[in-house]
Amino acid sequence: MGILRQVAEYLYLRKKDPDAPKSKFVKYMHGINRISILLFIVALVIIAVKLIRG
Repeated sequence: MGILRQVAEYLYLRKKDPDAPKSKFVKYMHGINRISILLFIVALVIIAVKLIRG
């Protein structure tokens, strides 16, 4: 599975793989990954705004 495909699944842009393992711990891991990706995107937006505003 490619990295971009996994990120798309985390952000609900792509349908989840039905063959993926399902357990409580995997759900927790995916939740934490979603939060970290969203925070990273927010940080990139903030940095871009600061650079544009000068």
